[in-house]
Amino acid sequence: MSVSLRIASSSDLDAITAIYRDSVLNGIASYELTPPERPEMEARFCAIASQGYPYIAAVDDEGSLLGYAYASAFRTRPAYRWMVEDSIYLAPEARGRGIGKMLLADLITRCTELGFRQMAAVIGGAHPASIALHGSLGFEKTGLLKGTGYKHGRWLDTMIMQRSLGAGTATDPDPAVYPGTLFKS
Repeated sequence: MSVSLRIASSSDLDAITAIYRDSVLNGIASYELTPPERPEMEARFCAIASQGYPYIAAVDDEGSLLGYAYASAFRTRPAYRWMVEDSIYLAPEARGRGIGKMLLADLITRCTELGFRQMAAVIGGAHPASIALHGSLGFEKTGLLKGTGYKHGRWLDTMIMQRSLGAGTATDPDPAVYPGTLFKS
């Protein structure tokens, strides 16, 4: 069975909501305790996509959504505008098949092409598989925040990882070609 990537759309929101629901209820990547319903997931999707950030979907031959990934503002203060944060969520049956790596690699390419200079990964639960995935694509560990969340009866740490995009910090960015819309007037 082959997997292809495409831009996510509002028609994917039922599947996106279901995948995220599973992650909230059974995983440690998200520190949410109650899964948001579809209207909230739609609002989040629209907020990200309307700002010009990439939001992509991985689908199988039958068009079933296997996972999704997006980049969003790392922080909303203007000096952070050249840095994005990645998020990746996979359906349970898609895990361990290289789909997360496909999604992240595509997200890196899209963000680089848009002109972003840094990408951060804020890895809830300091999840070893997510740390390994990010490390395989050039992310470096930049910090560990201990005891940041309490979920599933235990304290969780958060790993921060970072990767340069494009010229990174070697050159000044050109404000005239800022890639997103969050800070445009």
